[in-house]
Amino acid sequence: MSSNKATSASGKPAQSSHDKVAELTAQITELTNDLQRTRADFENYRRQSEAQKVQAAQAVEESTIKKILPIIDDFERAVSAQPTAMAPLAKSFAKTLENLGITKIDTAAGADFNPELHFATSVEGGGDKECIAETLQPGYYYQGVVLRPALVKVVKQS
Repeated sequence: MSSNKATSASGKPAQSSHDKVAELTAQITELTNDLQRTRADFENYRRQSEAQKVQAAQAVEESTIKKILPIIDDFERAVSAQPTAMAPLAKSFAKTLENLGITKIDTAAGADFNPELHFATSVEGGGDKECIAETLQPGYYYQGVVLRPALVKVVKQS
């Protein structure tokens, strides 16, 4: 009795064309899925890399500005000592700081004390409401984030 099924040279039964198509379709599907995962992984890597570059640049900017703050403090003391002579320069300097995204934290006498914006060096009085009595060192925001809190004296009022 002879078998109707064809055999290959190795003695194994030959695959039907339907089985071969199914196998190739499965391989194509697997390779397509691998390619899509690889593309997604690369896109995620690219986004993460770009975000890290932006964060690093912001950290460098913030670090540089923190190093400049003592110079800004000295400049403001010079303006206080010679207000008329320094007025034009002070105006230009203030505009430049604003353009760089550096703004002062409000420390007007009588303003509410905010521990997120102000650092109290002393507290006097016995009331419930904490108000700023005096500014010892101005604080600054950089692009809306507190760069350095203001050093203030606080008085508690009723």
